[in-house]
Amino acid sequence: KMEDDDDIPQLSSHTLAALQEFYLEQQQREGMKTSQGFNQYSIGSIEEDWQLSQFWYSDETASCLAKEAVLAAGKGGRIACVSAPSVYQKLKEQDGEDFSVCILEYDRRFSVYGEEFIFYDYNHPLDLPENLLPHSFDIVVADPPYLSEECLQKTAETIKYLTKGKILLCTGAVMEEQAAKHLGVKICKFIPKHSRNLANEFRCYVNYASGLD
Repeated sequence: KMEDDDDIPQLSSHTLAALQEFYLEQQQREGMKTSQGFNQYSIGSIEEDWQLSQFWYSDETASCLAKEAVLAAGKGGRIACVSAPSVYQKLKEQDGEDFSVCILEYDRRFSVYGEEFIFYDYNHPLDLPENLLPHSFDIVVADPPYLSEECLQKTAETIKYLTKGKILLCTGAVMEEQAAKHLGVKICKFIPKHSRNLANEFRCYVNYASGLD
């Protein structure tokens, strides 16, 4: 017979913390291997998973977007990264700065980041933890995983729920009209680059006066 879920042993918080530490150390070790052909833009040992339609930004683009998010969020600001793990990584590198950040991501490998990680499936845009209060983020940085209106529309529900107002969206140039329709964002001059060249032209969109023009 199928075992009951209840029979699965629960790890104590102490064990979990030790496990997390182990994973982070492992990631740092992986990170040290970058010279041996690892992609240094990936998060430690977390590499792009194309089946999840993951494409990391180039280091320069991730830094630029992270810097913009921090400026837009302001002192003590809260930043949400929705399906934008490479921006999250750059924000984590600036540890000790005066802001906090959450990552909403489908890829459960990011759960090593503990409470900052929120499992997110755009098909269920408002299926979010209760402690994630509406309009509690100063800025939301989002990169919907697919170039489809359905994906943008659903991700837009999440963005609108989370943000106090400011939105920084990265998606294909072909999505300009839909981005305006669903989120009221306009295209910026800044052109995001990926660590691998993608076939689709990517652009950034914002709904506030940003430093990306």
